[in-house]
Amino acid sequence: MIRLALVGDNILASRSPALHRSCGGIAGIEITYDLLIPPALGRSFDDVFDEAARTCHGINVTLPYKERVVPKVTITDPMVARIGAVNTVLFGPEGPKGYNTDYSGFIAAYRAAYGKAAPGHAVMIGAGGVGKAVAFGLVALGAARVTVIDHDAARAAALARAVTAAGQGRTEGASGDLAALADADGVINCTPLGMVGYPGSPVPDGLFPKGVWAFDAVYTPAETPFRDQALAAGARFLSGWELFFHQGIDAFEIFTGQRPGDLARLRALLGGPGVPSAAPGAGSRSAGYAGGSVR
Repeated sequence: MIRLALVGDNILASRSPALHRSCGGIAGIEITYDLLIPPALGRSFDDVFDEAARTCHGINVTLPYKERVVPKVTITDPMVARIGAVNTVLFGPEGPKGYNTDYSGFIAAYRAAYGKAAPGHAVMIGAGGVGKAVAFGLVALGAARVTVIDHDAARAAALARAVTAAGQGRTEGASGDLAALADADGVINCTPLGMVGYPGSPVPDGLFPKGVWAFDAVYTPAETPFRDQALAAGARFLSGWELFFHQGIDAFEIFTGQRPGDLARLRALLGGPGVPSAAPGAGSRSAGYAGGSVR
């Protein structure tokens, strides 16, 4: 039996337990998966992490601890070190090791939906843990420009500089405001807005551009105000459920050394939506927030 857990604050609606238990069922591995909420336990994140290190094989980490956990783990992947956020921790004899499957999961979700189509100019709202992973994912996908919007202007500027450095002349990073939506090819929500307990959308009504692709990192619920705005504007929408699905598969492989062999069955067990079929650049152009972060 492998014991896993998710550590975060707003996680009662998380589908991660179902995903990992279902992966275990397909792979023939018994999985237990708990939800660890530090405020509800009356304990600090450090205390919860230290106990998990003694009792769990590994943990997933979510809002608001993805950056806070970084000093507590060893990171061997230079890209994850550059991202500066961790959502998967594997405990072992050599100590806790940190990974970022939001990064790999976003790339996989985007490619499954849009194939080899480049993201173009992506406007991303939210520069926290998942925003960092998505920003570097956009670099890997060949985005020409990534404009970062966040209520913390210094954080947005720092991520924009990191994107430019990682892009090595192929991707330009910039910090900005909602005016950048006017020439966006893609619009991304990496804020908590739309999650259970965080109502609303980061894009004011009427400002969602036409003919873009759109991605919402929120997946609980899958139907969010941002999604509704995007679809109403004719956007080709990619649900955060797809990021959840792909990052979960990557995390399960880190935890167990195996990938579930029947992804169609896994998707059916979880009851998730399908991926969109139209790629960026096909179809018509496709809704207030100054920044923040999801997960």
